[in-house]
Amino acid sequence: MALDISCFLLVALFSASCETITSLDQMCIEKETNKTYSCENLGLSEIPGTLPNSTECLEFSFNFLPTIQNTTFSRLVNLTFLDLTRCQIYWIHEDTFQSQHQLDTLVLTANPLIFMAETALNGPRSLKHLFFIQTGMSSLEFIPVHNLKNLESLHLGSNHISSIKLPKEFPTEKLKVLDFQNNAIHRLSKEDIQSLRPATNLSLNLRGNGITEIEPGAFKSTVFQSLDFGGTLSSLVIFKGLQNSTIQSLWLGTFEDIDDEELSSSAFEGLCEMSVESISLQKHHFLDISSNTFHCFTNLQELDLSATHLKELPSGVTGLNNLKKLVLSANKFDNLCQIHAANFPSLTHLYIKGNMKRLVLGTGCLANLENLHLLDLSHDDIETSDCCNLQLKNLSHLQSLNLSYNEPLGLKTEAFQECPQLELLDLAFTRLRVQAAQSPFQNLHLLKVLNLSHCLLDTSNQHLLDGLPALQHLNLQGNHFPNGHIQNTNPLQILESLEILILSFCDLSFIDQGAFMGLKIMNHVDLSHNRLTSSSIEALSHLKGIYLNLASNSISSIPPGLLPILSQQRTINLRGNPLDCTCSNIYFLDWYKENRQKLEDTEDTLCANPPLLRGVKVSDVTLSCGITAVGIFFLIVFLLLFAVALIFAVKYFLRWKYQHI
Repeated sequence: MALDISCFLLVALFSASCETITSLDQMCIEKETNKTYSCENLGLSEIPGTLPNSTECLEFSFNFLPTIQNTTFSRLVNLTFLDLTRCQIYWIHEDTFQSQHQLDTLVLTANPLIFMAETALNGPRSLKHLFFIQTGMSSLEFIPVHNLKNLESLHLGSNHISSIKLPKEFPTEKLKVLDFQNNAIHRLSKEDIQSLRPATNLSLNLRGNGITEIEPGAFKSTVFQSLDFGGTLSSLVIFKGLQNSTIQSLWLGTFEDIDDEELSSSAFEGLCEMSVESISLQKHHFLDISSNTFHCFTNLQELDLSATHLKELPSGVTGLNNLKKLVLSANKFDNLCQIHAANFPSLTHLYIKGNMKRLVLGTGCLANLENLHLLDLSHDDIETSDCCNLQLKNLSHLQSLNLSYNEPLGLKTEAFQECPQLELLDLAFTRLRVQAAQSPFQNLHLLKVLNLSHCLLDTSNQHLLDGLPALQHLNLQGNHFPNGHIQNTNPLQILESLEILILSFCDLSFIDQGAFMGLKIMNHVDLSHNRLTSSSIEALSHLKGIYLNLASNSISSIPPGLLPILSQQRTINLRGNPLDCTCSNIYFLDWYKENRQKLEDTEDTLCANPPLLRGVKVSDVTLSCGITAVGIFFLIVFLLLFAVALIFAVKYFLRWKYQHI
């Protein structure tokens, strides 16, 4: 009984009163102090008075402003970016933006505009980007042309415009982007294109218009940065209409919901009369393809034949000697040799991604591409027990190789001996079978980035990462270490140049204190989504100024002795941990409030204990962990009782001693 009373008294003595201090959410979210605010989807019908006059970027979409006038934004004189998407704007009155001299970008997307005053845009002195997407516009005469001399991009997609002819007064000298996608433009005349001539190196987007006619000579002597005719039913019309023009990039791809156009060799004859550097023919179907099909592609440097149903390219193709980049993704090759790489001797970039059949790499199929710098063979169901020297023969200048998302690959020692210049190697989600207790990467002395995520690696192989002196970025996400434990002796220790290490989803439960001692210049460590407790933080004691992601682990409390390690880091993420918000963790809670500038995802960093505070933001919790008034009362009572008991004990002892003399 006496013991129970003592325990009760001690509990009362050290009891803590807990309270949560929650701040009222601001109506608008502040993204950058006094500069950038988001007021999206709040049902507002006016600009909140709480926004400071210094606001520069304002996202105000999905609100209600049927009419805007010269007083609507008059207070926000520093605006450079204003997004008014879907604000149900019908009327824009005179001098609406007269006070916004620095306005750079104005977004009016998806507003049912009925009227826009001629002087509506008179205020901004350097308006560069205008968005009138999905406004119901049917004529370019609707746009007030005054004060647009610095305009660089005009976006007019998804309207009812039938002609791209710009008004005579429309300033085009600095125009770089003109977007008319998904309108009702079916014919292009000489007069239309003539109105664009003052713009140099213009990117013109006519995707989704279904051009059926181009007046002969309309594009004669014109120069475009890019032209996009995506979704056009007849490529023959385009090639004929573009004769005697100069275009850096021409997009002629089609879409899933449009019947594939069967392209014949004769359709490309018009290319012989124009200058083009890059062409995309995505999702088209070749009626007949022969060595003569590409004879007008002489000056071409980039060619995209993605999803064009190709099973093989013909050998002996002429006219592609200058080709630098070739995209053959999402086709139906059985063997890599079926692309006949000898047709493209100058190729530096090759993409064969997402092949529709299992791709066999063959032997030396790319041996003629000695200038190749980048090779993407991801998502191709490639499987081989001996990768990759025979398959990548003669690719001595290769700098980037992507073999991610394939079937199991067997890697022997120096598996990439043919590619000593590699700087990036991506093997993510490809099961790797390392066939010896050695490193398959040991000759890659220039490798900087290595992605081995979800490769089911044997991390007990101490030599797995030998021979990578320049490695800066290593991704081991989803690989498991023996017993979830990274010991002091591990394959990472020799990577002295490593700066970024990703070990998320590795089922880790503990990291030895010296496990990362060899990694002295790391600045980014991702240990999220594991089972780590605070004891593993000691492994980072030698690192300073790093980004440290500890999200979604098993950290409940952090002892005071570990807080200096966190204090010396640049950014820390503790989201998703079962954090203890009681007095037993008071030192961490105080540290958390004092170091909020270092913490990431604070909105989702929540208490898990005690039940009263579960789900409350750690930053909103204030604990009073001193002795309470009740505690003081019980302390006094306890001391008095103790004194009385002591007096009686002394008397009893003296009486007993006297009786036994």
